[in-house]
Amino acid sequence: MQDRELYARILGITDPWQVERVELKLEIGEVHIVLGHAADLLWPCPECGAMCALHDHQPERQWRHLDTWQYKTILHASPPRSNCPEHGARVVKLPWAEPGGRFTALFEGLAISWLRAASQKEVAHLLGMSWDEIHHVMARAVRRGMERREDEPVGNLGVDEKSFKKRHKYLTVVNDLDGTRVLYVAPGRAKASLDGFWPTLTKEQREAIRSVSIDMWDPYIASIKKHVENAEEKIVFDKFHVAAHLGKAVDKVRRRENKELLRHDDRRLVKTKWSWVRSGASITDQQWRALRDADLKTARAWALKETGMDLYLYRREHAARAFFDRWYSWAIRSRLKPMVEVAMMLKKRAKNILTYIKLQITNAKSEAINPKIQWIKYAAATATWTTSSRRSISTAAPSI
Repeated sequence: MQDRELYARILGITDPWQVERVELKLEIGEVHIVLGHAADLLWPCPECGAMCALHDHQPERQWRHLDTWQYKTILHASPPRSNCPEHGARVVKLPWAEPGGRFTALFEGLAISWLRAASQKEVAHLLGMSWDEIHHVMARAVRRGMERREDEPVGNLGVDEKSFKKRHKYLTVVNDLDGTRVLYVAPGRAKASLDGFWPTLTKEQREAIRSVSIDMWDPYIASIKKHVENAEEKIVFDKFHVAAHLGKAVDKVRRRENKELLRHDDRRLVKTKWSWVRSGASITDQQWRALRDADLKTARAWALKETGMDLYLYRREHAARAFFDRWYSWAIRSRLKPMVEVAMMLKKRAKNILTYIKLQITNAKSEAINPKIQWIKYAAATATWTTSSRRSISTAAPSI
């Protein structure tokens, strides 16, 4: 079998394309394959598919293909342009690569499969690519995936913010809580950050939204109320964010009381933060009794936190509301300023805290995606540092 026929079969090259010649460049470790086609052919317009006469050819281009053993393999061809009566001269679609791409579809498939297991930096190094090249391969894969996404219903949504760059920057992330998938990511956490999501949904998808779980962030609330019908009945303030507010209030009480106790050489609260912040369900009976019997303001604050979270055990809204009102009365009479402040804040938000009783959704499934987001953040930070370092080194290097 001749080398041209061998490579035609390996590459899947079929009519009207053919392998014209194969050049082995051992000194640089490359195989170059030149593709051509028969003359006097009709070519499909990439816009409408109509068979058209040849208009001309673009200058010769190159595409990186899967390596042939240890040799880098490069395809060469001059893409034809069809002469469509309706759309004019258009570059025809090539069977081995996307329009404008510098790599064959098979090579990009390999790169994407490796990106599932390693960072862009590592994959680029292993495949002999630049960071920009591997990033563009990934971006094209994301675009193809978005184009294939069907307009299926999205009943329950989770909206959350993610911090990066030492918490000075934020991302807005929208998740499908039923499918556990990311639907949308935008920079910032302003109203405009979430506003950009709604136009990506069809009218039918927006009407099918049953609930939206969020933290108590006013810009998100404003965006949802603007774009989602009956939003007041569909917004649920995530119970884990409620727990976080209560936990922070308990820690404020602890820190203030610890300072007072240390003045009298009482070290009972030193290094006890996590004993008070964690859920009561995770402590032993002995620890529970010690906390209950402690004559401390922090113990009272902790009891308020734990009792407050019992709200989520209710299944009837009127009973849950009655419980919340009793808890609120206790909290504001506690004379613990951080607990009073958080209780007043929760009172203002009570309507959409209580929607949980009916809708029963949280952002817990969104948290399952966090490790992947953290990995992306780490990879991006590593790539940014590497790029910056290269620029710094190149800038500082003396000219030769």
